[in-house]
Amino acid sequence: MTRIRTARPEELDRLPPIERASGELFRDIGMAHIADDDPMPVATLRRHHVWVAVDVTDAPVAFAVAAELAGCAHLEQISVHPDHARRGIGARLIDRVGDWAAGRGLAALTLTTFRSVPWNEPYYRRLGFRVLPPGEITPELAGILAAEAERGLDPATRVCMRRELRL
Repeated sequence: MTRIRTARPEELDRLPPIERASGELFRDIGMAHIADDDPMPVATLRRHHVWVAVDVTDAPVAFAVAAELAGCAHLEQISVHPDHARRGIGARLIDRVGDWAAGRGLAALTLTTFRSVPWNEPYYRRLGFRVLPPGEITPELAGILAAEAERGLDPATRVCMRRELRL
């Protein structure tokens, strides 16, 4: 059983390889450009809140990255190494971020993701997220979508999602 804890500064450099490995699934569905995308830089990780799921040797096998954004906790990244996938680790990481956010008085978790990738929008719906209609997308989330478009992600394939928190 994996344990979830706050990431230690000295292990942040172990997270990009997890993100890269988890991204390989995109290659299997014809999205090699996503699989080949650079992982989140360690310098960026240092500026965010990061949690890790660790194995019995205390080595990270998955991680979640979040930042406060417009009164919510925005999930910047969730990656689970394929060797540890399909065990509920991602859901547990999201719940941990939710607990942290609720403790800070934040209203919800938000994220942007691919609309039609099975382990993206459909997965997050199962975890209690809902797709935000255009009228509910905050300027901050719109800015994230715009930055994603500048990096080459087709806006038609992207969606903003939100899960309310119990405060």
